[in-house]
Amino acid sequence: MRYATTPKRWRSGTEPATARSDLKLRFLLSMIFTPVFALMTAAFAVGAAMAQPNGVPSRGTLVGFAIACAVLTLFAAIDLYVVIRRRRVEL
Repeated sequence: MRYATTPKRWRSGTEPATARSDLKLRFLLSMIFTPVFALMTAAFAVGAAMAQPNGVPSRGTLVGFAIACAVLTLFAAIDLYVVIRRRRVEL
């Protein structure tokens, strides 16, 4: 665990010097959105595979949405890992 160092400049805000993120909220949001984004990735990928060549929305659009959801899934999973690791160390 790293300890807070003294700031080199004076703070102008009212936040505490050792402000921390809410790990419970981050854990809850990561637990909810990791499977949601994973299911959306699968749904868009299946939709892209079954899309007609000239259909609306186009296959490229569905692939783009699938890639975006895959990136969000990865981000949520990494955040979940970080939160779990921090909770073990800090709590």
